[in-house]
Amino acid sequence: MPKALHSVRSRLTVFPLDELTVGLGDIAVVGVVEPDNATGDHLWRPAASVYANPPTGQVQARWILTQCTRAPIAKAPSQRDLPDAQWTGDLSREFRLDALFANHATLLTGRLSIE
Repeated sequence: MPKALHSVRSRLTVFPLDELTVGLGDIAVVGVVEPDNATGDHLWRPAASVYANPPTGQVQARWILTQCTRAPIAKAPSQRDLPDAQWTGDLSREFRLDALFANHATLLTGRLSIE
């Protein structure tokens, strides 16, 4: 996927994941919010490191979506639910799942900036 910049107003859930702060938008956009030097590729690293053998991209994408869908339910102490956030996604990776997972067919990852 060529790098794409999207500016959106929607619900956004911001939560900790590994050593990152991550944002989940309504539309299967998952982006790194903090630290400033982290990119969307940083999301895929913990997804690869939790398995003994190198996982496929499908397994990694499902792991990322699983962490994101459980975040609003688990409610981490530092989690922020922003019902009407203006945010920009600097999206660098589009991953098509081989079947619908967590109600999504595609996972978009990159960086998120919250205005």
